[in-house]
Amino acid sequence: MNRGRADGGQKRLILVVIIAVIFGCVYIYSRNSGTSPVELGSISFKRLSSSFGGDEDADSSTTSSEDGDGDVALKSIPVCDDRHSELIPCLDRNFIYQMRLKLYLNVMEHYERHCPPLERRYNCLIPPPKGYKIPIKWPRSRDEVWKANIPHTHLATEKSDQNWMVVRGEKIVFPGGGTHFHDGADKYIKAMANMLGFPDDIINNGGKVRTVLDVGCGVASFGAYLLSYDVIAMSLAPNDVHQNQIQFALERGIPAYLGVLGTKRLPYPSRSFELAHCSRCRIDWLQRNGILLLELDRVLRPGGYFAYSSPEAYAQDEEDLRIWGKMSALVERMCWKIASKKNQTVIWVKPLTNDCYMEREPGTQPPMCRSDDDPDAVWGVPMEACISPYSDHDHKASGSELAPWPARATAPPPRLADFGISSDAFEKDTELWRRRVDGYWDLLDPKIKPDTLRNIMDMKANLGSFAAALKDKPVWVMNVVPEDGPKTLKIVYDRGFIGTTHNWCEAFSTYPRTYDLLHAWTVLSEVEKKGCSVEDLLIEMDRILRPQGFIIIRDKQSSVDAIKKYLHAFHWEAISMPTPGSDSDEEDDGTVLLIQKKIWLPSDGLRNSE
Repeated sequence: MNRGRADGGQKRLILVVIIAVIFGCVYIYSRNSGTSPVELGSISFKRLSSSFGGDEDADSSTTSSEDGDGDVALKSIPVCDDRHSELIPCLDRNFIYQMRLKLYLNVMEHYERHCPPLERRYNCLIPPPKGYKIPIKWPRSRDEVWKANIPHTHLATEKSDQNWMVVRGEKIVFPGGGTHFHDGADKYIKAMANMLGFPDDIINNGGKVRTVLDVGCGVASFGAYLLSYDVIAMSLAPNDVHQNQIQFALERGIPAYLGVLGTKRLPYPSRSFELAHCSRCRIDWLQRNGILLLELDRVLRPGGYFAYSSPEAYAQDEEDLRIWGKMSALVERMCWKIASKKNQTVIWVKPLTNDCYMEREPGTQPPMCRSDDDPDAVWGVPMEACISPYSDHDHKASGSELAPWPARATAPPPRLADFGISSDAFEKDTELWRRRVDGYWDLLDPKIKPDTLRNIMDMKANLGSFAAALKDKPVWVMNVVPEDGPKTLKIVYDRGFIGTTHNWCEAFSTYPRTYDLLHAWTVLSEVEKKGCSVEDLLIEMDRILRPQGFIIIRDKQSSVDAIKKYLHAFHWEAISMPTPGSDSDEEDDGTVLLIQKKIWLPSDGLRNSE
């Protein structure tokens, strides 16, 4: 046996030297190739967490330094490889393949969220693609974006006969077409309003139609043209073979979210949308006892519509007729009725009350949901093939009793009673956030123009009063409600805004560089309280924030002080930080820190071509 012989030690020494040489070459290459503009740290970013009560013994000799107070200040964060410039950590197909997750493709499990464990997270900054430019401003962005920002043109070729998008020089242009509305979304929307008999063919029906769910939205041209009618759509599509469609939507300044009708409930509360829409969305609505149609039923309001444009609605071949027959029978058992059917589109309407449900024959399928089912529990909750009945209030009122838009934004909605919140408390919250947002804009004023901001995220939306304070500005807000708190997202929707449920211990379902401003009200301290990594959250915030974008942090003083130690490493700049006590808000709950993300340059530079 050779165990313990001296030549074994020599071999080990040679192996160590070889490994060191390899790492040295990789390091030199990364420095010279221009893909990494910042110093690459050799320490895991997770270990540098003493400011938040983490490991105080971390060796920070190469990536951190002592600040004036003796705390650890991070000097640099590694930059991800260029191939990760469009990384979506919880929707990463490469991760699914590498982990060999056993998922059922026929029910779209592979397009649902699958987040990497801590040890497989990318603790690095996401670089922009080569040639990235500051995005074109709204409203021009509705119709054109920079090709360099989303360098994918396959949809322009694949959908060339449907007018989805056209490549013109350095730009990608969106003529407004779609799979079932080649002549433009605007004409299609007017035709839909005409089918429903709305006054003057205006889809908002006097402000009664405000929130829309567009399933399988493509590049979201349907949602884009709804905006001119004061109608806001949650444009939904998976990260599928038409990848980047949601990225195009957000680059255009159109509300959109990566998601799929698969096995889990959509992250939206019950009775959220006046209209759901599917234009050739290629969904098998009959699968699993109609479970996907029943999920749409859950999120539609009383009297809500489902507009369906698809060959089954008009084609006469044997297979389409078979599907149409079965689908018609299913929606009839769900108590839906045809509101209108014309050309290639059928529009169904939900009942206003529970009467039809109670009149069904015993044993009718699909069944009513169990009495203990919470239709507003959505985060990670499996779909069920059952009908969610209306609350006693909605049944007696024959509808949601919501004010028309725009009065809806500030009118106390009936579902406030679910939380024991009075109209007076609601109005005080609305006024409080109006004052706070006015204060934010005073701080932002030296840095922004009227068209600087478009896509905004409120990371802890509560009752949606932050969004309400912005309703007259040319912006839209993705209102995020934590999954483990009060289910107030339904109040947000009842006010005429949109949003989603989320757990900030995980990455958000969006592409990098998709939001202009993030508002984080006590989000950092609450993530820390849950035992999750605040550093991971900061990396995630940097991922989804556009270059030159802003972060407004409103949190306890200790959390704000800790964030300041990370500014240099993230290429963030604190542009305003009122001192404690300077805020005149008598209900103040922390210190405000206003941050701007700097432009950090890959090798070929980043240009502002506006």
